[in-house]
Amino acid sequence: MSRLLEQYRKTVVPALRKDFHIDNVMAVPKIAKVTVNVGVGRMLKDGKMLERVQRDLALLTGQKSAPRKAKKSISSFKVREGMVVGYAVTLRGKRMYDFLDRLISMALPMSKDFRGIDLKNIDEHGNLNLGIREHSIFPEIAYESQKDIFGLQVTVTTIARNREQGIALLRYLGFPLERK
Repeated sequence: MSRLLEQYRKTVVPALRKDFHIDNVMAVPKIAKVTVNVGVGRMLKDGKMLERVQRDLALLTGQKSAPRKAKKSISSFKVREGMVVGYAVTLRGKRMYDFLDRLISMALPMSKDFRGIDLKNIDEHGNLNLGIREHSIFPEIAYESQKDIFGLQVTVTTIARNREQGIALLRYLGFPLERK
């Protein structure tokens, strides 16, 4: 069992039940899924670069990425309808908790000038949106592929009823959120 899932079951659930006076265990907020997106706008012409992005994203998440295609043509961006403009991975279950554990404990502390996740990144439903400028902060990325650095966007979707429950859930799980 993942360390983060074990922590959720043993410490986070009782703490959230106490803080928000929740009687039913099934009503306690939890993380539903994590979505990792990569836009490949400037890399469209380089086929090898797209393969490297797919490979590195699969290495980070432990799951093959799905290509995202443009819905309409935009001539100023030189994008045609149907062209691949990004890759996305949706994580659930064990892979989700493993990815979040590496993100919280290894990757975020390695990023430059990191002072915590801003509370503005959490919406009214308790979901966290986080932009990461360099994928090379993850320890899985080999030194050879660090010349092809790309950014990624991580969305942590919760089943919290409101923003306060989402913030409390993320704090108890160990996300480095800024203090108010």
